[in-house]
Amino acid sequence: MESSPTHVAADRVTPVASEPWRSLYPYRGSRMAIGPWSYHYVDSDVEYPQSVPAAETDDDSRPVILCVHGNPTWSFYWRRVVERFHTTHRVIAVDHIGCGLSDQPSRRDFDYSLVNHRDHLLTLIDRLDLRRIVLLAHDWGGAIGLSAVVERVDRLAGVVLLNTAAFPPPFIPWRIAVCRTPLVGTAAIRGLNLFAAAAISMAMAEQKLPADVASGLLFPYRDWRSRVAIDSFVRDIPLTRLHPTYAVLRRLESDLSRLATVPKSLVWGMKDWCFRPECLDRLLSHWPDATVQRLEQTGHYVIEDAPEATLVAIAELLGRVDRAADR
Repeated sequence: MESSPTHVAADRVTPVASEPWRSLYPYRGSRMAIGPWSYHYVDSDVEYPQSVPAAETDDDSRPVILCVHGNPTWSFYWRRVVERFHTTHRVIAVDHIGCGLSDQPSRRDFDYSLVNHRDHLLTLIDRLDLRRIVLLAHDWGGAIGLSAVVERVDRLAGVVLLNTAAFPPPFIPWRIAVCRTPLVGTAAIRGLNLFAAAAISMAMAEQKLPADVASGLLFPYRDWRSRVAIDSFVRDIPLTRLHPTYAVLRRLESDLSRLATVPKSLVWGMKDWCFRPECLDRLLSHWPDATVQRLEQTGHYVIEDAPEATLVAIAELLGRVDRAADR
């Protein structure tokens, strides 16, 4: 999974309390060593220990909301979920290697592939012994999260997806294609920050991101070296069958039937230019019984653009998971 069994020096950004977005994301965070890398995640049971049932009086069987971000976001994207649901559920929000507050190794030292991100998530699931998982995923997080939980179906209780895909891309938006241009694409993404910075406005349709939220989303990606994962995610999009990730996504799509009996909710920003409604329709072709919330005026950053509607949809799915457990 990793390129070396020994420690490799890697960059990592460290926030300070004075940064304006810290009041929105006041978490200390937890870390897990996976090979030579430090994998950062937020665990609500660590952040809010008063919410954890006493072990001697309660067999803690709460569902675990496992939040998996896409590109170019990080666990900050899920802050409202941690805040809203930590009193009733355990909430875990990960930062993929290269993203957020995890280590940011160079591409020479780490293979930024869907398979490696999936395997890191599986390591976290197994080491923390997570059960009754409700996967909550967005963008690339859908492919990463789903490819992990199809390997742990016995631990899965529900799925909520926000604008994502679980199959080889049916189309490539021109904005993404431009970012794949040799040399120029990397210079634009890592040098000029045109991918993450542009998303602050282009991923929104209904409202404008407040300055403190925008600064929080951009915080980990402040220079050439720290944007390595953003560029690598773009380059991991398979444009042909020869790309190694193409076969991984084909297998994932064939495995979606393994989740047929799991409660599922699809929350879709219908004004997303990246994961367009065709992606929603393709998921529904596999899961025709999934609950769908079409947010007609919402863009790609679904929970930023329509936070309350998204949280209500998550709560509805969690209610179904709880009712299924009571039967």
